[in-house]
Amino acid sequence: MSDNRNQIDAACHCGTVRFRMRLTDGFNTVRRCTCSYCRMRGAVAVSAQLGDIEFVGGRDNLTLYTFNTGSAKHYFCKTCGIYTHHQRRSNPEQFGVNVACLDGVSPFDFPEVPVLDGVSHPKDTDAGPRLAGILRFDPAS
Repeated sequence: MSDNRNQIDAACHCGTVRFRMRLTDGFNTVRRCTCSYCRMRGAVAVSAQLGDIEFVGGRDNLTLYTFNTGSAKHYFCKTCGIYTHHQRRSNPEQFGVNVACLDGVSPFDFPEVPVLDGVSHPKDTDAGPRLAGILRFDPAS
């Protein structure tokens, strides 16, 4: 990984799964999704190209979950259960990465997070990605 984009360290909750990554377009890809799985998972994700993630520890401690078409591949730490990343169905050349796993980043750092319509997935319609709404975080004073 030798380019001028900032490298970010990341890990699951227990620290067993550790990786370094570069974001595709910084935090401009931050999002949530309304599909049945993402709705229950509740994570905020950002995008990274498949080749822009390097696992430095615990890759063998990841477990895989797929559903429906089996296209998206969701990865979790076997020890702590934290979702770390998934290979995207809408762009299989990218991973969606849980922002909560990124060092120094929290889902609450984003005052507004676009929520994409995953119920009407872009792969199932000709419409392309569609905004379902905006998730807002307004910290208490």
